[in-house]
Amino acid sequence: MIENPEIWCSEPIMTTPAADEEELLVHTWRVARLTQLGIPRAVAEVEADRLDWHQVARLVQHGYPPRLALRIAR
Repeated sequence: MIENPEIWCSEPIMTTPAADEEELLVHTWRVARLTQLGIPRAVAEVEADRLDWHQVARLVQHGYPPRLALRIAR
């Protein structure tokens, strides 16, 4: 049992510069993976944090065109 549940609900979530930098690095890495699969960079930038790039990769490896794989993974 949580002794003081208000702490979990009322405190704003703060990010640190290190956390922001890490998120940017992960985003950049995902964009790179998607572009390597044939997704246009502009589309990869938008979709990188919205989908599982592993699913897109599996579909492309099974012969799906990259854009169709992206649509399926959404």
